[in-house]
Amino acid sequence: METSNDHYYPISQCLSHSESNVSNSFQLSNNNRSCNKYGFFLDNDCDDQDHDTPSVQDLKAIRIKERKWLQMLNNWRYYINFKWDKIRDRCRKGIPHSLRSQAWFHLCGAHLQRNRFPNLYGELLKKGIPSDVRDDICKDLHRQFPNHEMFADPSGVGQTDLYNVLKAFAAYRPNIGYCQAQAPIAAVFLMHMPAERAFWCLVALSKYYISGYFMHNLEDIRIHGQMLFAFLKKFTPSAYSLLNRQNIEPEIYMIEWFMCIYSRNLPWPSVLRVWDMFLCEGMPLTTLFTLFTRFYYIDSKTCQKLRNISKSSLTEDSLIRGIKRFELRDIDLLKEHGIQMKKLQKSKKQLK
Repeated sequence: METSNDHYYPISQCLSHSESNVSNSFQLSNNNRSCNKYGFFLDNDCDDQDHDTPSVQDLKAIRIKERKWLQMLNNWRYYINFKWDKIRDRCRKGIPHSLRSQAWFHLCGAHLQRNRFPNLYGELLKKGIPSDVRDDICKDLHRQFPNHEMFADPSGVGQTDLYNVLKAFAAYRPNIGYCQAQAPIAAVFLMHMPAERAFWCLVALSKYYISGYFMHNLEDIRIHGQMLFAFLKKFTPSAYSLLNRQNIEPEIYMIEWFMCIYSRNLPWPSVLRVWDMFLCEGMPLTTLFTLFTRFYYIDSKTCQKLRNISKSSLTEDSLIRGIKRFELRDIDLLKEHGIQMKKLQKSKKQLK
Protein backbone atom coordinates (compact mmCIF):
# COMPACT_ATOMS: atom_id res chain seq x y z
CA MET A 1 0.00 0.00 0.00
CA GLU A 2 1.29 3.45 -0.87
CA THR A 3 2.44 5.53 2.07
CA SER A 4 2.91 9.21 2.67
CA ASN A 5 6.22 10.31 4.22
CA ASP A 6 5.16 13.89 4.86
CA HIS A 7 6.61 15.23 8.10
CA TYR A 8 4.32 18.16 8.80
CA TYR A 9 0.95 18.97 7.29
CA PRO A 10 1.50 19.21 3.49
CA ILE A 11 -1.18 21.76 2.79
CA SER A 12 -0.59 21.51 -0.95
CA GLN A 13 -1.47 17.80 -0.79
CA CYS A 14 -4.78 18.44 0.97
CA LEU A 15 -5.92 21.50 -0.97
CA SER A 16 -6.68 21.76 -4.63
CA HIS A 17 -5.96 25.05 -6.45
CA SER A 18 -9.59 26.13 -6.14
CA GLU A 19 -9.66 25.25 -2.45
CA SER A 20 -6.51 27.32 -1.91
CA ASN A 21 -8.29 30.32 -3.42
CA VAL A 22 -11.25 29.65 -1.13
CA SER A 23 -8.84 29.57 1.81
CA ASN A 24 -7.44 33.00 0.94
CA SER A 25 -10.87 34.58 0.50
CA PHE A 26 -12.18 32.86 3.61
CA GLN A 27 -9.32 34.26 5.66
CA LEU A 28 -10.02 37.78 4.41
CA SER A 29 -13.73 37.48 5.18
CA ASN A 30 -13.04 36.41 8.77
CA ASN A 31 -10.44 39.06 9.60
CA ASN A 32 -13.01 41.47 11.01
CA ARG A 33 -15.31 38.99 12.71
CA SER A 34 -15.63 39.02 16.49
CA CYS A 35 -15.32 35.89 18.60
CA ASN A 36 -16.68 34.89 21.97
CA LYS A 37 -14.31 34.00 24.79
CA TYR A 38 -14.10 30.41 23.52
CA GLY A 39 -12.95 31.42 20.04
CA PHE A 40 -16.21 30.86 18.15
CA PHE A 41 -17.29 33.50 15.63
CA LEU A 42 -20.25 35.62 16.65
CA ASP A 43 -23.17 36.28 14.36
CA ASN A 44 -23.29 39.92 13.29
CA ASP A 45 -26.75 40.34 14.75
CA CYS A 46 -26.01 38.43 17.93
CA ASP A 47 -25.12 40.00 21.25
CA ASP A 48 -22.98 37.50 23.09
CA GLN A 49 -23.14 37.35 26.86
CA ASP A 50 -19.57 36.05 27.01
CA HIS A 51 -18.37 39.58 26.27
CA ASP A 52 -19.89 40.86 29.51
CA THR A 53 -17.23 42.12 31.89
CA PRO A 54 -17.12 39.90 35.00
CA SER A 55 -17.84 41.60 38.29
CA VAL A 56 -15.23 42.03 41.00
CA GLN A 57 -16.99 39.31 42.98
CA ASP A 58 -16.85 36.93 40.00
CA LEU A 59 -13.15 37.63 39.52
CA LYS A 60 -12.45 36.90 43.18
CA ALA A 61 -14.30 33.58 42.91
CA ILE A 62 -12.28 32.67 39.80
CA ARG A 63 -9.00 33.49 41.54
CA ILE A 64 -9.96 31.32 44.52
CA LYS A 65 -10.74 28.38 42.20
CA GLU A 66 -7.47 28.90 40.34
CA ARG A 67 -5.46 28.82 43.58
CA LYS A 68 -7.18 25.59 44.63
CA TRP A 69 -6.46 23.96 41.28
CA LEU A 70 -2.86 25.14 41.25
CA GLN A 71 -2.39 23.64 44.67
CA MET A 72 -3.81 20.33 43.43
CA LEU A 73 -1.76 20.30 40.24
CA ASN A 74 1.43 21.00 42.16
CA ASN A 75 0.66 18.00 44.40
CA TRP A 76 -1.05 15.83 41.81
CA ARG A 77 0.26 12.44 42.90
CA TYR A 78 -1.03 12.96 46.42
CA TYR A 79 -4.47 14.13 45.29
CA ILE A 80 -4.98 11.47 42.64
CA ASN A 81 -4.03 8.70 45.11
CA PHE A 82 -5.64 9.95 48.31
CA LYS A 83 -8.02 12.80 47.47
CA TRP A 84 -9.77 11.66 44.33
CA ASP A 85 -13.18 12.68 45.73
CA LYS A 86 -11.89 16.24 46.07
CA ILE A 87 -10.76 16.23 42.42
CA ARG A 88 -14.15 14.86 41.33
CA ASP A 89 -16.08 17.49 43.28
CA ARG A 90 -13.97 20.31 41.85
CA CYS A 91 -14.31 18.94 38.31
CA ARG A 92 -18.08 18.91 38.73
CA LYS A 93 -17.93 22.58 39.74
CA GLY A 94 -15.94 23.32 36.59
CA ILE A 95 -12.22 23.71 35.99
CA PRO A 96 -10.99 27.32 35.66
CA HIS A 97 -10.54 28.05 31.97
CA SER A 98 -7.00 29.31 32.52
CA LEU A 99 -5.97 25.93 33.97
CA ARG A 100 -8.09 23.58 31.86
CA SER A 101 -5.15 22.61 29.64
CA GLN A 102 -3.02 21.46 32.57
CA ALA A 103 -5.94 19.84 34.36
CA TRP A 104 -7.10 17.78 31.37
CA PHE A 105 -3.52 16.75 30.64
CA HIS A 106 -3.20 15.37 34.17
CA LEU A 107 -6.71 13.98 34.61
CA CYS A 108 -6.40 11.56 31.69
CA GLY A 109 -2.83 10.55 32.58
CA ALA A 110 -1.36 11.93 29.37
CA HIS A 111 1.45 13.62 31.32
CA LEU A 112 2.75 10.20 32.39
CA GLN A 113 2.93 8.91 28.82
CA ARG A 114 4.55 12.14 27.63
CA ASN A 115 7.22 11.82 30.35
CA ARG A 116 7.92 8.20 29.41
CA PHE A 117 8.25 8.91 25.68
CA PRO A 118 9.37 12.54 25.35
CA ASN A 119 10.51 12.25 21.72
CA LEU A 120 7.85 9.91 20.35
CA TYR A 121 5.50 12.53 18.90
CA GLY A 122 8.23 14.05 16.74
CA GLU A 123 9.31 10.60 15.60
CA LEU A 124 5.76 9.65 14.64
CA LEU A 125 5.40 12.76 12.49
CA LYS A 126 8.36 11.56 10.44
CA LYS A 127 6.75 8.19 9.79
CA GLY A 128 4.68 7.41 6.73
CA ILE A 129 1.02 6.46 6.87
CA PRO A 130 -1.08 4.74 4.19
CA SER A 131 -2.20 7.17 1.50
CA ASP A 132 -5.85 6.26 1.97
CA VAL A 133 -5.60 7.09 5.69
CA ARG A 134 -3.96 10.41 4.86
CA ASP A 135 -6.71 11.18 2.36
CA ASP A 136 -9.44 10.35 4.89
CA ILE A 137 -7.85 12.70 7.42
CA CYS A 138 -7.55 15.51 4.87
CA LYS A 139 -11.21 15.15 3.90
CA ASP A 140 -12.33 15.70 7.49
CA LEU A 141 -10.14 18.64 8.51
CA HIS A 142 -12.48 21.37 7.32
CA ARG A 143 -15.48 19.78 9.05
CA GLN A 144 -14.15 20.27 12.57
CA PHE A 145 -15.63 23.40 14.13
CA PRO A 146 -15.43 25.62 11.03
CA ASN A 147 -17.03 28.44 13.04
CA HIS A 148 -14.05 28.50 15.41
CA GLU A 149 -11.24 30.94 14.67
CA MET A 150 -8.62 28.22 15.11
CA PHE A 151 -10.02 25.94 12.40
CA ALA A 152 -11.69 28.41 10.04
CA ASP A 153 -8.70 28.78 7.70
CA PRO A 154 -7.94 25.59 5.70
CA SER A 155 -4.25 26.54 5.59
CA GLY A 156 -4.06 27.85 9.15
CA VAL A 157 -2.28 26.58 12.24
CA GLY A 158 -5.39 24.87 13.63
CA GLN A 159 -5.92 22.52 10.70
CA THR A 160 -2.15 21.99 10.45
CA ASP A 161 -1.97 20.86 14.07
CA LEU A 162 -5.11 18.77 13.69
CA TYR A 163 -3.61 16.93 10.74
CA ASN A 164 -0.38 16.30 12.63
CA VAL A 165 -2.16 14.95 15.71
CA LEU A 166 -4.35 12.59 13.65
CA LYS A 167 -1.43 11.49 11.50
CA ALA A 168 0.72 10.80 14.57
CA PHE A 169 -2.09 8.74 16.12
CA ALA A 170 -2.54 6.73 12.91
CA ALA A 171 1.20 6.02 12.91
CA TYR A 172 1.14 5.17 16.62
CA ARG A 173 -1.82 2.79 16.34
CA PRO A 174 -1.69 1.42 12.77
CA ASN A 175 -4.14 -1.34 13.72
CA ILE A 176 -6.71 1.41 14.32
CA GLY A 177 -5.57 4.02 11.81
CA TYR A 178 -8.06 6.85 11.54
CA CYS A 179 -11.80 7.14 12.15
CA GLN A 180 -13.99 10.22 12.00
CA ALA A 181 -14.67 10.33 15.75
CA GLN A 182 -11.00 11.09 16.43
CA ALA A 183 -11.11 14.46 14.65
CA PRO A 184 -13.60 16.39 16.85
CA ILE A 185 -12.00 14.98 20.01
CA ALA A 186 -8.53 16.04 18.86
CA ALA A 187 -9.90 19.45 17.85
CA VAL A 188 -11.35 20.08 21.31
CA PHE A 189 -8.01 19.24 22.89
CA LEU A 190 -6.22 21.54 20.42
CA MET A 191 -8.42 24.45 21.48
CA HIS A 192 -6.80 24.16 24.90
CA MET A 193 -3.25 22.88 24.45
CA PRO A 194 -0.32 22.43 22.03
CA ALA A 195 -0.44 19.68 19.43
CA GLU A 196 1.91 17.28 21.23
CA ARG A 197 -0.15 17.38 24.41
CA ALA A 198 -3.34 16.97 22.39
CA PHE A 199 -1.85 13.85 20.80
CA TRP A 200 -1.06 12.29 24.16
CA CYS A 201 -4.54 13.11 25.45
CA LEU A 202 -6.06 11.40 22.40
CA VAL A 203 -3.85 8.38 23.10
CA ALA A 204 -4.99 8.33 26.73
CA LEU A 205 -8.67 8.46 25.75
CA SER A 206 -8.26 5.65 23.25
CA LYS A 207 -6.48 3.52 25.85
CA TYR A 208 -8.32 4.18 29.11
CA TYR A 209 -11.71 5.75 28.35
CA ILE A 210 -13.12 4.71 24.99
CA SER A 211 -10.72 1.93 24.08
CA GLY A 212 -12.83 0.24 21.42
CA TYR A 213 -14.62 3.25 19.94
CA PHE A 214 -12.11 3.78 17.14
CA MET A 215 -12.15 0.17 15.92
CA HIS A 216 -13.85 -0.45 12.61
CA ASN A 217 -16.42 -2.92 13.94
CA LEU A 218 -17.68 -0.46 16.61
CA GLU A 219 -18.20 -3.41 18.94
CA ASP A 220 -17.61 -1.44 22.14
CA ILE A 221 -20.01 1.33 21.19
CA ARG A 222 -22.71 -1.30 20.55
CA ILE A 223 -22.06 -2.86 23.96
CA HIS A 224 -22.27 0.54 25.64
CA GLY A 225 -25.47 1.23 23.73
CA GLN A 226 -27.07 -1.90 25.14
CA MET A 227 -25.77 -0.98 28.60
CA LEU A 228 -27.41 2.42 28.24
CA PHE A 229 -30.67 0.73 27.20
CA ALA A 230 -30.55 -1.47 30.33
CA PHE A 231 -29.99 1.53 32.60
CA LEU A 232 -32.73 3.35 30.75
CA LYS A 233 -35.13 0.59 31.78
CA LYS A 234 -34.05 0.99 35.41
CA PHE A 235 -34.01 4.78 35.72
CA THR A 236 -36.51 6.03 33.12
CA PRO A 237 -38.93 3.17 32.38
CA SER A 238 -41.39 5.33 30.42
CA ALA A 239 -38.69 6.35 27.94
CA TYR A 240 -37.48 2.75 27.73
CA SER A 241 -40.99 1.46 26.99
CA LEU A 242 -41.49 4.04 24.26
CA LEU A 243 -38.19 3.31 22.48
CA ASN A 244 -38.60 -0.43 22.87
CA ARG A 245 -42.16 -0.35 21.55
CA GLN A 246 -41.05 1.54 18.46
CA ASN A 247 -38.00 -0.73 17.93
CA ILE A 248 -35.55 2.16 18.19
CA GLU A 249 -32.10 0.66 18.76
CA PRO A 250 -29.57 2.53 20.95
CA GLU A 251 -27.06 2.83 18.10
CA ILE A 252 -29.51 5.03 16.20
CA TYR A 253 -29.38 7.86 18.69
CA MET A 254 -26.28 7.53 20.89
CA ILE A 255 -23.28 6.85 18.64
CA GLU A 256 -22.37 10.49 18.04
CA TRP A 257 -23.13 11.45 21.64
CA PHE A 258 -20.71 8.87 23.02
CA MET A 259 -18.05 8.76 20.32
CA CYS A 260 -17.60 12.54 20.18
CA ILE A 261 -18.17 12.97 23.94
CA TYR A 262 -20.99 15.42 23.28
CA SER A 263 -18.67 17.93 21.63
CA ARG A 264 -21.23 18.45 18.82
CA ASN A 265 -24.44 18.30 20.80
CA LEU A 266 -24.40 20.90 23.56
CA PRO A 267 -23.91 24.60 24.25
CA TRP A 268 -20.15 25.09 24.48
CA PRO A 269 -19.94 25.93 28.22
CA SER A 270 -21.78 22.67 28.89
CA VAL A 271 -19.43 20.75 26.57
CA LEU A 272 -16.48 21.94 28.64
CA ARG A 273 -18.18 21.02 31.92
CA VAL A 274 -19.00 17.55 30.58
CA TRP A 275 -15.38 17.08 29.50
CA ASP A 276 -14.13 18.28 32.90
CA MET A 277 -16.23 15.58 34.55
CA PHE A 278 -15.71 12.89 31.90
CA LEU A 279 -11.91 13.07 32.10
CA CYS A 280 -12.23 12.58 35.85
CA GLU A 281 -15.05 10.05 36.07
CA GLY A 282 -15.04 8.33 32.67
CA MET A 283 -17.85 6.16 31.34
CA PRO A 284 -20.23 6.44 34.35
CA LEU A 285 -20.47 10.18 33.80
CA THR A 286 -21.32 9.79 30.09
CA THR A 287 -24.09 7.32 30.89
CA LEU A 288 -25.57 9.43 33.67
CA PHE A 289 -25.43 12.52 31.53
CA THR A 290 -27.23 10.77 28.68
CA LEU A 291 -29.93 9.41 30.95
CA PHE A 292 -30.73 12.87 32.26
CA THR A 293 -30.35 15.17 29.25
CA ARG A 294 -31.86 12.84 26.65
CA PHE A 295 -34.46 10.75 28.40
CA TYR A 296 -35.52 12.09 31.78
CA TYR A 297 -38.32 14.28 30.43
CA ILE A 298 -39.61 11.90 27.75
CA ASP A 299 -43.10 10.64 28.38
CA SER A 300 -44.53 7.33 27.21
CA LYS A 301 -46.24 8.66 24.10
CA THR A 302 -43.78 10.73 22.07
CA CYS A 303 -40.10 11.00 21.11
CA GLN A 304 -40.49 14.70 20.33
CA LYS A 305 -38.59 15.76 23.42
CA LEU A 306 -35.68 13.60 22.35
CA ARG A 307 -35.43 15.68 19.19
CA ASN A 308 -36.13 19.07 20.80
CA ILE A 309 -34.48 19.22 24.20
CA SER A 310 -35.01 22.52 26.00
CA LYS A 311 -31.96 24.74 26.35
CA SER A 312 -32.66 25.20 30.04
CA SER A 313 -32.03 21.48 30.66
CA LEU A 314 -28.62 21.70 28.95
CA THR A 315 -27.07 24.44 31.06
CA GLU A 316 -24.12 23.62 33.30
CA ASP A 317 -26.10 23.87 36.52
CA SER A 318 -28.94 21.74 35.14
CA LEU A 319 -26.46 19.04 34.17
CA ILE A 320 -25.08 18.79 37.69
CA ARG A 321 -28.52 18.69 39.28
CA GLY A 322 -29.66 16.08 36.78
CA ILE A 323 -26.70 13.77 37.24
CA LYS A 324 -27.30 13.71 40.99
CA ARG A 325 -30.78 12.27 40.37
CA PHE A 326 -29.23 8.92 39.46
CA GLU A 327 -27.01 6.59 41.44
CA LEU A 328 -24.74 4.62 39.13
CA ARG A 329 -21.63 2.98 40.56
CA ASP A 330 -18.62 1.48 38.84
CA ILE A 331 -19.72 -1.95 40.03
CA ASP A 332 -23.07 -1.46 38.27
CA LEU A 333 -21.27 -0.68 35.02
CA LEU A 334 -18.95 -3.69 35.34
CA LYS A 335 -21.85 -6.01 36.08
CA GLU A 336 -23.92 -4.75 33.13
CA HIS A 337 -20.87 -4.83 30.85
CA GLY A 338 -20.39 -8.50 31.70
CA ILE A 339 -24.05 -9.23 30.92
CA GLN A 340 -23.88 -7.50 27.53
CA MET A 341 -20.58 -9.19 26.65
CA LYS A 342 -22.14 -12.61 27.27
CA LYS A 343 -25.11 -11.69 25.08
CA LEU A 344 -22.79 -10.54 22.31
CA GLN A 345 -20.70 -13.71 22.46
CA LYS A 346 -23.85 -15.82 22.39
CA SER A 347 -25.14 -14.01 19.32
CA LYS A 348 -21.78 -14.51 17.57
CA LYS A 349 -21.95 -18.24 18.20
CA GLN A 350 -25.46 -18.40 16.80
CA LEU A 351 -24.30 -16.70 13.59
CA LYS A 352 -21.58 -19.31 12.99
